[in-house]
Amino acid sequence: SMRYLVLAAGLVFTNAVFAQDVDALRLDTRKQALPVLPKVVGMMKETVAAEGAVGAIPVCKEKAPQLLRSRAAELGWQMRRVSLKARNPERGTPDVWEARQLADFNIRAANGEKADTLEVGEIVTRDDGSRAFRYMRALPVGQVCLACHGDPATMGPELKAQLAASYPQD
Repeated sequence: SMRYLVLAAGLVFTNAVFAQDVDALRLDTRKQALPVLPKVVGMMKETVAAEGAVGAIPVCKEKAPQLLRSRAAELGWQMRRVSLKARNPERGTPDVWEARQLADFNIRAANGEKADTLEVGEIVTRDDGSRAFRYMRALPVGQVCLACHGDPATMGPELKAQLAASYPQD
């Protein structure tokens, strides 16, 4: 399967939302949520340059989710990173809807679609009857990510040891 993390953003509605609003919601989500992503990547690049990959683990594990949470709080949304191969199962395990979209992303990618166009946004009815707009977008794993998220054979012993300590359930 393809290498990407996924930003999952959700916005819950108490009032009626109609199908024609989906395109507007998707555009709005791109505008509001996606600018946080270059900040996360920039933070990782700076840390790797200054402290090496081992020093970047806490940034990826704690600071990146904090950045997403603070932006989500500003918007009144829920935002998180999920993956079918979550390194941190407590935080990154997808729910049923997310897992279905991730599987679909894998199929689309296998058919040649570029990772940066893998996106979905739809209105769903939740168990309590409320309606929510759910959005997911693939985040292609950049070069800076591959030090820790790439081939374990290329990782030094110190990095492997720190990854094992930071993610005992990985």
